[in-house]
Amino acid sequence: MTFYHRNLPHWHPVGASIFLTWRLHGSLPSSKRSTGRIACATKPLTAQVSPGRRFKQLDSILDKTRKGPFWLKDPRIAAIVVNAIHHGEITLGFYDLHAYAVMPNHVHLLITPHVPIRRLTKGLKGTSSQVANSILHRKGNLFWQDESFDHWIRTSTEFDRIRTYIEFNPVSAGLVTRPQDWPWSSAHLSTNASKG
Repeated sequence: MTFYHRNLPHWHPVGASIFLTWRLHGSLPSSKRSTGRIACATKPLTAQVSPGRRFKQLDSILDKTRKGPFWLKDPRIAAIVVNAIHHGEITLGFYDLHAYAVMPNHVHLLITPHVPIRRLTKGLKGTSSQVANSILHRKGNLFWQDESFDHWIRTSTEFDRIRTYIEFNPVSAGLVTRPQDWPWSSAHLSTNASKG
């Protein structure tokens, strides 16, 4: 098992699948970002809230926010991220890809990594940010938030629940009515693959 700690603890048992999420720099409203308490629409989020519950609340905030950057809504930028995700799996062999969704301001992946998470996120985020910033004429600016959220999957039931959560995120965010209608997701890809 590998472990490292930044703002969040990161546990990665060898061979375990990982639910990985990262967001655009500045995408979380500043009123939601304090280190001790994070305000939520319904109640304050405190240290007593489980990491899973905290993640779901923050993800809901990202889905509902109307402020901050939404560079991933640009099809050119979303395609760069999707291509980087597939490149990491197919060309580099960094992971087995099980599910993904590129949302307007964040990304979800369900993978089984073959290299340390820090190495694969550095590659995914580094390459995609350089190309995206070039397209957006933002060279030298931060694109992704520095740290990512990750959770290792403990059971097959949890694996299935998280895969569904990822693929239905565009539906729960009100972007589409069916998962397969979101063009920047594994649900869309698998639907198109079954047609061909």
